[in-house]
Amino acid sequence: MVRHAGADRRSALWLAALAALGFSNPAGTTNRARDGQHWIGTWATAPQAAIPGHAQIFRNQTLRLIVHVSAGGRKVRIKISNTFGDQPLLIGGAHIARRTEAAEIDPASDRTLKFSGKASTTIPRHSLVESDPVELDVPALGDLAISLFFPGTAAATTSHILALQTNYVSGETGDATAARKFPVARTIDSWPFLTGVDVAASSQAAAIVALGSSLTDGDGSSRDANRRWPDVLAERLAKDAGGNKELGVLNEGIIGNRLLSDFASPRQAGGPPPLGPVFAQLGPALGQSGMVRFERDVLREAGVSYLIVGLGVNDILFPGSFIPATESVNSQSILSGYRRLIARAHKQGIRVIGTTIPPFEHALFRSPFYDRFYTPEKERVRQEVNAWIHRSGEFDGVIDFDEAVRDPGHRTQLLPSYDSGDHLHVNDAGNIAQGNAIPLALFEDR
Repeated sequence: MVRHAGADRRSALWLAALAALGFSNPAGTTNRARDGQHWIGTWATAPQAAIPGHAQIFRNQTLRLIVHVSAGGRKVRIKISNTFGDQPLLIGGAHIARRTEAAEIDPASDRTLKFSGKASTTIPRHSLVESDPVELDVPALGDLAISLFFPGTAAATTSHILALQTNYVSGETGDATAARKFPVARTIDSWPFLTGVDVAASSQAAAIVALGSSLTDGDGSSRDANRRWPDVLAERLAKDAGGNKELGVLNEGIIGNRLLSDFASPRQAGGPPPLGPVFAQLGPALGQSGMVRFERDVLREAGVSYLIVGLGVNDILFPGSFIPATESVNSQSILSGYRRLIARAHKQGIRVIGTTIPPFEHALFRSPFYDRFYTPEKERVRQEVNAWIHRSGEFDGVIDFDEAVRDPGHRTQLLPSYDSGDHLHVNDAGNIAQGNAIPLALFEDR
């Protein structure tokens, strides 16, 4: 189903004001940097605070982080985030190259990254830094290796936890950012600090942001396989013979993320964890609400013209399991949140696409103790939300993930062949079904 709606454009004065404030990414319009290039995001991930007491520590070590890009380009830049850090973060050196296999790179593609002309930089607390652009042939759907050296002690207070990607850590042996054969001491499956990769592209290029929860983040899909549904969409767009422009796909999913509330709602803030151990342990890692992080994870990304909203499922599921039943939300609260996101995006010229919520009967949190997510009342809310997404016409387009992965014989459950095992998250086959259910016509005529 495809729907289109008009969108207000920001004035030139407002764009100039954003640029003066240092926002290099006025979303929803042509994003031209000081070098005159048009930049789009080709890979991104949402920053998360570390699980309390579990921040990884790096000392005189190098990280080699692997990312699978969507759109290609001839120039590239990266973003490093200290969003949740309470101390300045020293980057002693950074390189980018095309990855060949595992932690190895093509040495001919290795480039030194600089920051305002310097090989090292200190990122202030609660801040982000963008590297200077470098010339590099970045192939669509290719793998890049980004190497970051930490000469002192760096605590990964800002990271992305569910990378589903093997990344590499050196021993405490100094700067290995340029090493072809990386001196691997251990592997990790998170993305510390790195939150974005942009490419210079044609004036017709644009980025699509997928703002979602663990269903977008890829929970249930295979590690190192790039089988999250945004990956599947990126493949289809890159191979679309009828496509008339380059489109980057940015996965801004966070496990446990909600549309309306942060990890602790106002009634919980400052008090003991309501239902104890799991929610208390994950805490801030579940992320700021979609309403709060919208500015950072959507509007400040490069060249964004489209937003896919995949939030709301955890707002329905969490009350009565992770949080008190008194925190329950009705469908009208969720719809109000959608309307606010749509209005904010339209003000920036961004087209907003809604996704229906897939079924979750018998959903559990990897443990029978938490087999309390589903209730008939929660199912009623899901059905009301999905009906509104289909019929209201308020989204500019609709993607029916519910129809794509539900069991036709039991519409409140996932199709068994798509179930990752927890009756909530889909496996690789389910992600492929979701990615294939997205009408590519949603991203035309722009």
